[in-house]
Amino acid sequence: MGSFLEKVLTGLCLFVSLVLMNESQVRKARKQLLGELPDLTEILRGSLLDRRIFHRRGCLKCRRGEGHRVWVLTVGYPGGRTRQFTVPAEHKGQVQRWLRNYRKLRAKLEAICELNHELLRADL
Repeated sequence: MGSFLEKVLTGLCLFVSLVLMNESQVRKARKQLLGELPDLTEILRGSLLDRRIFHRRGCLKCRRGEGHRVWVLTVGYPGGRTRQFTVPAEHKGQVQRWLRNYRKLRAKLEAICELNHELLRADL
């Protein structure tokens, strides 16, 4: 719930600040956001899941109920299709960083779009 409230308040603050900005301030803010975009070669869409795999027989670790830890990247596609990719443990940090970069990119693009909407309203 905190995340939803945070988004609403952030959006409200952005709207209020847009009302008070003149055209040059909007353009300056847009340029600043553009400079804050993450490296576009290091983005990844999806979710990283921590899973356990259990062998049916022959594995002592599985018989004890521990299983084997596996990192899985899931990516949703249009039409409800989902793909899963196994991520080696040594790449987990990189995948997490790329997922964060994707979320940052989306947030910055949304903010730039809001500023562009404000510029259009100013022209009308």
